[in-house]
Amino acid sequence: MSQPIIERIMVGKPQTFGQKEAKRPMDREWTSGIVKQSVHGKIWARKTNLQGDGQADLKHHGGPEKAIFVYPVTHYAFWQIKLQNPDFTVGAFGENLAVQHMVEADLCIGDIFQIGGAIVQVSQPRQPCWKPARRWKIKDLALQIQQEGRTGWYFRVLKEGEIQAGDVLQLRERPFPEWTVSRCNDVMHNQQHDLELAARLASCELLARNWRNTLGKRARGEGKLDIRNRVIGPNE
Repeated sequence: MSQPIIERIMVGKPQTFGQKEAKRPMDREWTSGIVKQSVHGKIWARKTNLQGDGQADLKHHGGPEKAIFVYPVTHYAFWQIKLQNPDFTVGAFGENLAVQHMVEADLCIGDIFQIGGAIVQVSQPRQPCWKPARRWKIKDLALQIQQEGRTGWYFRVLKEGEIQAGDVLQLRERPFPEWTVSRCNDVMHNQQHDLELAARLASCELLARNWRNTLGKRARGEGKLDIRNRVIGPNE
């Protein structure tokens, strides 16, 4: 198996798009850091994000548990066919790292990787929101991402350092081999009625706190989570 490597690094500050008075919700004004530009050369991986990167909604994006968003390059061929859009290429989802030779089934919650001078750890799968849908004018895109399990994932940064395109992701530790990113997605989105499984995943101490809280509530039977505000939001 080929070693996983960074094909491209991308960062960007929040920008405002759309028109305030647009009649169609998908055309209205919105602000996001989803549009990013490629970085050439070394860049500093910080505890909360990459140098030069930024998020508009700091409640749901960025921070220590979502410092770096990673997406597999190989998924884009699938999306181009499914969405019938050849322009849907690397960077379409607003990822920071586009990686080769690694997908959601290949890594686990708590995995520690050395990348260049930085040490990072898998914290959670990405839960897609309405903003990729707004960017690409596809209302149910977040649901499609979720249903397909092609979500990408987040790294927390354990040790700050320089990284660059071409760096290999070298696995150093794997404390929870049973909890691949793919399996976590399946538990969260496809096995909502298995309360015991939810409780088991919620007990994984290296899973991001927001995921643990959500799964813990499910395991205690504290009501069904309404995802509509996240996946559709102001797009209707």
